[in-house]
Amino acid sequence: MIETPACYKKYNSAKVRFLKGALVNFFEREFPKFFGPILRDKLTEELIQILEKMLPLKEHLKPGQMVWNALDIRTRADSKNPKYVPVILTIIDENDIEQLAKGEKIGKIRDQAIARLHNEAYEQGALLSTRDISLFSWRYDNAISTYRKNYETEHGVILPHPGSLQDMGSCISHKTVIVRKVVLENKDPLTVANETKHTIKAVDRYLKDFYRVKYCFDDKKDIDFIEKTTGISKFVVNQYLEILKEHEIEKNKKSS
Repeated sequence: MIETPACYKKYNSAKVRFLKGALVNFFEREFPKFFGPILRDKLTEELIQILEKMLPLKEHLKPGQMVWNALDIRTRADSKNPKYVPVILTIIDENDIEQLAKGEKIGKIRDQAIARLHNEAYEQGALLSTRDISLFSWRYDNAISTYRKNYETEHGVILPHPGSLQDMGSCISHKTVIVRKVVLENKDPLTVANETKHTIKAVDRYLKDFYRVKYCFDDKKDIDFIEKTTGISKFVVNQYLEILKEHEIEKNKKSS
């Protein structure tokens, strides 16, 4: 029988001071009949990877930041197997404090912070929902939605979230923003796609829908007919008709 080396006896038990050793020891102690050495090691490695993603070292976090599991941008929240990405979000930073010290209204800083949260998550491959922000800000969903829309309207942008990028929930104003940028502001569709964080395919689809509505409207069809023919909701049809009216007004101004 081969004798166990003295160095092994002396040092091997020290492994339990580290995360992997502690987990291996736990499985060996609590489930001795369920996992062999190979499976214990493999399971432990997978658990450590999950922990490292979900619990980044505190050195990675700055004061005012938090870790949150947000929806992976490659999946949808209503899918059978949604995936999530641990992201680092800035709830408050020095610039927020500096603005407050200068007398800036807290509502404006709040709206900026909500925009920052959406953008930070997006840059890390995830999307924050209205519910996400409502949970860690202790505000109702409809309030968060209003603040976000205020920021989008004021700055003429579309923040990245499931409603704007995945057509989820009641958020549909992004379609109007995109069409408005192309039709009224004469921007290139590719530029608009980049500005609104949409694919060029999505922008083309919204423009196609807009011109379908325009064709029906030019043919003197009423809203009910347009809705049934195009499959586009009355709310969106009315938004597109508003753009058409604005476009006609601009054309008349230029021709007069």
